[in-house]
Amino acid sequence: MTAPPAVLRTEGLGFVYPDGTRALEAVDLEIRAGERTAIIGQNGSGKSTLVRHFNGLLRATEGSVSVGGEPVGGRHVAALAREVGIAFQNPDRQIFAGRVATEVEFGPRNLGISGADLDERVNRALTDVGLADDRDTNPYDLGYSQRKLLALASILAMRTPTIVLDEPTTGQDASGVLRVRGIVERLAAEGRTVVAISHDMRFVAETFDRVVVMREGTIILDGDPGTVFGESSWEALASTGLDPPLAARIGARAGLGSTPSEASLVRALVARGSG
Repeated sequence: MTAPPAVLRTEGLGFVYPDGTRALEAVDLEIRAGERTAIIGQNGSGKSTLVRHFNGLLRATEGSVSVGGEPVGGRHVAALAREVGIAFQNPDRQIFAGRVATEVEFGPRNLGISGADLDERVNRALTDVGLADDRDTNPYDLGYSQRKLLALASILAMRTPTIVLDEPTTGQDASGVLRVRGIVERLAAEGRTVVAISHDMRFVAETFDRVVVMREGTIILDGDPGTVFGESSWEALASTGLDPPLAARIGARAGLGSTPSEASLVRALVARGSG
């Protein structure tokens, strides 16, 4: 079976901010079409700096970045926005319109979408994030968690092949986290590529197929949740200020092997009980 093409690739990527701070060091990463990949690590490990290279907001100091099989090089941010949509960690740095529906319309309008297609995209995105009844509301009359969902809707409406979510569950209650999980799963089912930065290890373990761990601008672990959250990786996780999900810790203490998610823990317990 032929592997899906790589839609995001970095080779020897290094980045130094104007003040001399080195944020990335020789990062080699390849993300294939349709993958669900979480990038984790402590604050300052280089996660946000890395993903901002995928839509041209930052340009490599060293090495190279490719999107959709083409080098980013001198490609304009507007062109890259057709391929990669990023919902930033702070929604207030992304929201500017005085009406929820107008906010969601902005991205697809800039891509040349109009008429019934635009209306359908906006309606679908607002429904997906649970804001269909707030289309005429001023975004700043929404709570923080709803503004996070609005920023997500703005990216969903653009329907880019790749979507990057920076801390999508911050400020969300349990139902909000489930909503975000459902959106990620739907996007993956449609064949789209989803990358998320997150400090929520339970969300990561239960939603993503691949986990990339960063420390001080480098990648130190890269694998499926069972590998990355398995006991043999705990020391490496601790070195970047991370703890494995509770399910993984319970599974290890009970001698059940690697159980990164609650579902995998339950399966292991059932298998033990029937064995």
